[in-house]
Amino acid sequence: MIGIEEYRKIISELLDELPDQFFRELSGGVIVSEAVCVPSYARGDDLFTLGQYQVFSGVRQVTMYKGSFDRAYPRANEDQAKEILRGVLRHEIRHHLESLGGIHDASSLEAADERDKQAYLSRHGAQG
Repeated sequence: MIGIEEYRKIISELLDELPDQFFRELSGGVIVSEAVCVPSYARGDDLFTLGQYQVFSGVRQVTMYKGSFDRAYPRANEDQAKEILRGVLRHEIRHHLESLGGIHDASSLEAADERDKQAYLSRHGAQG
């Protein structure tokens, strides 16, 4: 398991890979939380939120959950963590960019996430 400082370093390096314009209006920035975040619709100990894009009171922010990462990938080494977190961070930044662009149709990441949620719930015999 990677430590919190290594996790922060990886996130920082991954942020440096992205163009500055991707962060336009991301007023809350990208923060690291040590919390374990479990979606409200989770049906067991098999689903964790690794990253989350939120808009609240006009603030746009990405939160990366180290606690969730540790639970989902307890044996990840630094290279594995970097690849996984790259995907999570870019996913959340795409949410930000789509939100700024007003993209909320069937082609959006928001819609794809909802389809994934419904597929998860159907596998677990529940509706969301």
